[in-house]
Amino acid sequence: MQTAIIPQQILKKHFGFENFRPLQEEIIEGVLQHKDTLVLMPTGGGKSVCFQVPALLLPNLTLVVSPLIALMKDQVDALQANGIAAAFLNSSMSEADQNVLLERVKENAIKLLYVSPEKLLALLPYFATQIPISLIAIDEAHCISAWGHDFRPEYTKLKQLKEVWPNVPIVALTATADKITRKDIMQQLALQEPAVFVASFDRPNLSLQVRFGVKKKKKMEEITSFIHARANECGIIYCLSRKATEEMATDLQVFGIAADFYHAGMSASDRSKIQDDFIHDRTKVICATIAFGMGIDKSNVRFVIHNSLPKNMEGYYQEIGRAGRDGLPSDTLLYYSLGDVMMLRSFIEESGQKELNLEKLNRMQQYAEAPICRRKILLAYFGETLAQACQNCDVCQAPRQVFDGTLLAQKALSALARTNQNVGVNVLIDILRGSHRKEIIENNYDRIKTFGAGKDKSFAEWQQLLLQMLNLGLVEMAYDDNYTLKITTFGNDILYGKRKIDLVQTEVKAAFVPKNPWGVKVYTEQNTEELLFEQLRASRRVLAEKENVPAYVIFSDATLKDIVAKKPQSLAQFIEVNGMGEHKVKKYGNTLLKELQRWQKEHGIKQPKGNTYKETLALLQQGFSIEDIALTRQLHESTIYSHLAQLFQTKEINDISKYYSESDLALVRKARAETGETKQLNPIYTHLQEAVPHHVIRLCLSVIEREEKDGDD
Repeated sequence: MQTAIIPQQILKKHFGFENFRPLQEEIIEGVLQHKDTLVLMPTGGGKSVCFQVPALLLPNLTLVVSPLIALMKDQVDALQANGIAAAFLNSSMSEADQNVLLERVKENAIKLLYVSPEKLLALLPYFATQIPISLIAIDEAHCISAWGHDFRPEYTKLKQLKEVWPNVPIVALTATADKITRKDIMQQLALQEPAVFVASFDRPNLSLQVRFGVKKKKKMEEITSFIHARANECGIIYCLSRKATEEMATDLQVFGIAADFYHAGMSASDRSKIQDDFIHDRTKVICATIAFGMGIDKSNVRFVIHNSLPKNMEGYYQEIGRAGRDGLPSDTLLYYSLGDVMMLRSFIEESGQKELNLEKLNRMQQYAEAPICRRKILLAYFGETLAQACQNCDVCQAPRQVFDGTLLAQKALSALARTNQNVGVNVLIDILRGSHRKEIIENNYDRIKTFGAGKDKSFAEWQQLLLQMLNLGLVEMAYDDNYTLKITTFGNDILYGKRKIDLVQTEVKAAFVPKNPWGVKVYTEQNTEELLFEQLRASRRVLAEKENVPAYVIFSDATLKDIVAKKPQSLAQFIEVNGMGEHKVKKYGNTLLKELQRWQKEHGIKQPKGNTYKETLALLQQGFSIEDIALTRQLHESTIYSHLAQLFQTKEINDISKYYSESDLALVRKARAETGETKQLNPIYTHLQEAVPHHVIRLCLSVIEREEKDGDD
């Protein structure tokens, strides 16, 4: 009986990774048990694997709802590059092409079908009656919630999916959703007792830096210096207005930087071309409004610059998350001024959900002005506590003075607890400072034990202290409950003396700018491994242009870095490279091996002598078929069978019976006795009137010879 395929085998075979990232395996196991699931995982954290692996293990089609055509194409390109039967269905296709694709879907020739919410709803009766569905994945699920930062009305109709397929599991995935949005997603999609997985939002490979009040001329000098220090890398610069994107791109072009702009006011064809140029590395820097980025899955973006303050933390986190998706070190830089804040406030005054959006802007401004570790603030916003300062943000690189703030924090937390956590920041400060204004007296807040316990601090000082507590995750703000403060688990630990907390002194200090603010290592001469990386990158570019796909679809930068580190000397060793599944080893292994051999020769590095039999053995042990080994090694199948016979002779393989039948063995045994031939194949082949192929004769002779040797022993 054949052993059942497990998720880890799929991960290795198709995606080239030995191990799952945190939570991925648990999520996949739950999905395979038909559980509805909500997944919160940061950009670049591996959300897609959570439904792509189950899709390959489940019998029928997996529908993937995705909001943008470009995003669908990107993910389908990546899946196809891994040898997976995936396709997308959207309005950019002709009706004839759509019909051809739907026939392939009906024949179960497609495992994953990416579709927009509009297209899925339009075809719902067809899918419901004609296509068996195993799984539904809702990508960018925050789009369904009015609380989310990127609400899309068409997503709200997806609640119909549970009505049509009540027994089909739904996995909803997002990179950015606070507690309110998570709750709303589950309700809107009618998920049934969903398993909720919240991965760490920490992206330690991203450096975080904020610059305040830098004049335009100085800012351009800094940005151009920053980009020139990363001459071969790609990045995104987010601007507040369409005009600002055009001005920024023009200014960068003057400094010799391959930059272009992107915004919603451009024609669809212009936007498509600019995005395509960026994806294929023809344009290195895109200056864009937030309209850009959601539709790309580009793994080798090395920096994200915000030319002005984002309007909320969710958007900021998602935008910086477009850097370093491959896990390699990447940089983020945020510039802002009071002018940005005033402009954003004016936008919000004219929009819906004014109070909510103003509060979210306040939190964004507080992050930018905070004197404590930025990563701690960012993670606390998403309900996660970072134990130690990150040492990879501008604040950690220039630490502010801290003190033991446990007692002050306990005073504030105690006062909050005694109001039944039913007040906002200003009322809590009034309680701590002993204010006798009307609202305090009417609610009997003047009678609680901690009334006036913090009167030695000014209102402004308490504002800063409470902001730190909010940013550190001792309290959180309930937007859906009149913006009241709630004590977190971490806050309770502080309140009841289980832990201590350091706070930053509240006096304002001048911003510190390190001598080398970009943290870029300057090389006077490239070392040989850097040259190898560039050589492999050039080879990847040629392959990408030939196949008309982005370079990162062929291999990520992280995969190339792993090749440089491991320097595989055989095709079998390429299987050990992260991101090299079987399909990519077969397709690109020889090209990469030749590049490595050329580099070693150019730099006088002695290459170990290969063993062709061992190479075949290693690939067999990795699960490759004879046909695949021949294709991968660019040899005839007959040669691989001769290797198999030799490996059986030397007892490095103990069973080759699946490659011949017992009747074949009997015929060869008889023909060998009658012809007296023990080595040559042709006499036996002729004697058997060509009834048994040459390669089978070779294998049978090796079996007979080994039997005789074992008998002699």
